[in-house]
Amino acid sequence: MKGENAVVHKGFAPVIDDKSVVLILGSFPSVKSRETGFYYGNPSNRFWKTIAAAVGEDVPNDTEDKKTYLKKHGIALFDVIEESSIKGSSDGDITHKNSKSADLKSVIALSDNLRLIICNGKKAFSVFNEVCENCPCPVKYLSSTSAANPSFKAEEWISELKIVLKYSE
Repeated sequence: MKGENAVVHKGFAPVIDDKSVVLILGSFPSVKSRETGFYYGNPSNRFWKTIAAAVGEDVPNDTEDKKTYLKKHGIALFDVIEESSIKGSSDGDITHKNSKSADLKSVIALSDNLRLIICNGKKAFSVFNEVCENCPCPVKYLSSTSAANPSFKAEEWISELKIVLKYSE
């Protein structure tokens, strides 16, 4: 990454185990998520509310509850960018010059039970397709859950999650 004075932010460790059936890939943690120390930490992001709607449970409260919740439902989380000197939260500011892609193949290999990878937004989908070939399961792009995305479609997310997690409609 270029820029001598740039602050390099690190992403989070993956949340995945051998029981994970769906891997949701974001781009890189927002400023709020970096402050809270866990994925989708901005309260205005629709991620946790959408997951809760799909599994029919309340939104988990803190980081440990969220990790337990994800594993209980077979959901894995990770980001396609491992580190970045991005200044804000906009995916549009993530470039090859200021970011390093994550080792997605190694994370995907942690669960033989993955049936679907969901890319949360265009940037996640774009980076995934650049760095990961011959994926062992289907990969789907869904609209970003970010509050900054006016075209977010909760119904798409809920439907896809219910299918892969085998929850009835």
